[in-house]
Amino acid sequence: QVQLVETGGGLVQAGGSLRLSCAASGYTFNRYAMGWFRQAPEKEREFVAAISGSGGSSKYADSVKGRFTISRDTAKNTVYLQMNSLKPEDTAVYMCAVPFPGHGLSVESGHYNAWGQGTQVTVSS
Repeated sequence: QVQLVETGGGLVQAGGSLRLSCAASGYTFNRYAMGWFRQAPEKEREFVAAISGSGGSSKYADSVKGRFTISRDTAKNTVYLQMNSLKPEDTAVYMCAVPFPGHGLSVESGHYNAWGQGTQVTVSS
């Protein structure tokens, strides 16, 4: 079955950088898009970024555009989220997810079928 494992979270000061990884297994990696979502305490899960199966298309939330970059390495079955110029409001649990067929690059969490367990990102001011 599909397995997604996120790594790379941690504590960083405002203005710093982190790179999250999402290692995927159990399906044909390059046939499906991948999305990153985040959820802060007492807040709803929100879309962060998504990348197509080929890696040729991507989409970002306005709140992270210009600071975050999503990429994928087919040889390693891994999707990355490079996060620069981090702000305290970026603090959340970050999760990667695979969409249902036909919902590539969707910003709706309900369009995603498989989820990782998440990795905590904490940005101090």
